[in-house]
Amino acid sequence: MRDDDITAYALAAGRGDADATTAFVRATQADVWRYVAYLADREYADDLTQETFLRALRGLRTFRGDVPARVWLLSIARRAVVDHFRKQGRTPTVAASLDLDVSVADRIAPATPDPAGEVTLQALVAQLDPDKRAAFVLTQINGLSYEEAAQACGVPIGTIRSRVARAREDLLVAMRADAPATEVEPAKTRRLRRGR
Repeated sequence: MRDDDITAYALAAGRGDADATTAFVRATQADVWRYVAYLADREYADDLTQETFLRALRGLRTFRGDVPARVWLLSIARRAVVDHFRKQGRTPTVAASLDLDVSVADRIAPATPDPAGEVTLQALVAQLDPDKRAAFVLTQINGLSYEEAAQACGVPIGTIRSRVARAREDLLVAMRADAPATEVEPAKTRRLRRGR
């Protein structure tokens, strides 16, 4: 569904239209669940999705459509994840950019091969640092533009572009980890050769 349609549903829902509220939730529920599942443990995804919608539905009356409703909703989801970790006694080091502390990485399962011997994308993405993971999931999995992802994360657009590029590099290196050393050159070495 187009962002314009989702935003129209959100605005109508804010005016009390029950059908628009239902349409808004149905149109965005998968995006929210997918986003929070990548940012936190999957076991918490249902609860975090529900918390996101509870917060959003309370705030729909004040939503003015200055940004696409999906971007607005995913920024609420990001805050719900940050609050979730705070309630567990884990304090994000930089909440505005979802830079969750190291203890979050301890909770993410390492990439494990599936029965065919391949590593799943979700397992690889889970190994990215939280900032790169958030940018990658918003743009490459949820389909937001770089500008929309920047709005959802509260950072400049250039920061999102950089994080996505570094996430792609990290994912390629991780996917090729079993390849012979002559075929795969670590991303850090390539950057150093180019003078970065």
